[in-house]
Amino acid sequence: MAAKRYFNESESNEDQPPEKKMKSRPSFASYILEFSFLFHLLDLDRVIGEVVMVNSLQNLFSALKPLNRRVVPVENVLRRSARSLPRSSSLQIQAQEPSSLRLKFSNKLSLPIFTGSKIGSCDNNPLQILVVDNANPNVPITLAQPIMIEIVVVNGDFPRGDRETWTREEFNSNIVKERTGRRPLLTGELNVTMRDGFAPIGDIEFTDNSSWIRSRKFRVGVRVVPGSNGNVRICEAMTEPFVVKDHRGELYKKHHPPMLDDDVWRLEKIGKDGPFHTKLKSEGIKTVQDFLKLSIVNPQLLRRILGVGMSEKMWGVTIKHARTCVLGNKQYIFRGNNHFVLLNPICQVLKAVIDGLDYTSRELSNIDRTYIERLVRQAYENWSSLEEVDANMNETALLTQGEMMEQ
Repeated sequence: MAAKRYFNESESNEDQPPEKKMKSRPSFASYILEFSFLFHLLDLDRVIGEVVMVNSLQNLFSALKPLNRRVVPVENVLRRSARSLPRSSSLQIQAQEPSSLRLKFSNKLSLPIFTGSKIGSCDNNPLQILVVDNANPNVPITLAQPIMIEIVVVNGDFPRGDRETWTREEFNSNIVKERTGRRPLLTGELNVTMRDGFAPIGDIEFTDNSSWIRSRKFRVGVRVVPGSNGNVRICEAMTEPFVVKDHRGELYKKHHPPMLDDDVWRLEKIGKDGPFHTKLKSEGIKTVQDFLKLSIVNPQLLRRILGVGMSEKMWGVTIKHARTCVLGNKQYIFRGNNHFVLLNPICQVLKAVIDGLDYTSRELSNIDRTYIERLVRQAYENWSSLEEVDANMNETALLTQGEMMEQ
């Protein structure tokens, strides 16, 4: 087998025609000249500088094929290599450091929420947005310039887990839009101006319920309108997840807190025209005040009226809700030959004068409990005949009035 013959530049192939000889591989010097020309065109200094900054010289070397192979156009190689290199700080705007500033709702939403109804806060004050710092989230920050705030609807299951931070892209990708062919999901004053770190939210309302999305819940979210605060990142804010019900359900919604003259079915676990409501009506318990008075005077009777269908857990929910009732300023006087009893609207004793001796509600434990319970029961049974007075009246005047009436 013939030995391989190695190429030697000093040798020449006499069999090759003259034009073939001229097409033989160029010398090393010619490569250098060609590269110098191309590097000048491509501003090699800049390219090499970029490569050094990212510690990627090997990308350039791998782009320049070995000289003993046929060379592809070097300009194309360099361009491809330059595109494959990470951009350095001189070629791109540096990403902003994560900001510690964030938007925050100053109060919580009033629940439940129905379509077509104004969204308000649980403290009956206007909803308001603040800017705070994560290091001290309870202290609002005043901004030097006004910024625009946009109110949006966010998916109720965002963010996943217990995260309290997210990127702008994550937040934007979880904004919920209206269903096809429907009105905008949220209507009203959806763009507000934040001045001095405060932005009040005006009238906004939902036009659709939340039953059609996977989480079955919405959040109200707020974000800074892009470009209104330069490049400073202020993280978005969201409310807690909540269900939006169709407005037809508002006819049956519970009141939080309930009022004394509310129908008794406004209490939790008592449905309108349901079995509990029917039983209570049959016993003359029509309002929240009626319910609370009997729960003070004879709780065992009230439980028997509701029956075994109301479990202890349900009873706990109902009575807890009822006790958040706003009692107002009305008070009631029950008087007799040797007693004067001052009661609140749900039959709780506030003060008593018995046999000429004054007793506060705390001091009543010094009196025979059975006697006090009997007086309260008599007051309950004769409620319509009790004198109604205003709690703002001077207490001494009330007692004097009662003593004069006894004479």
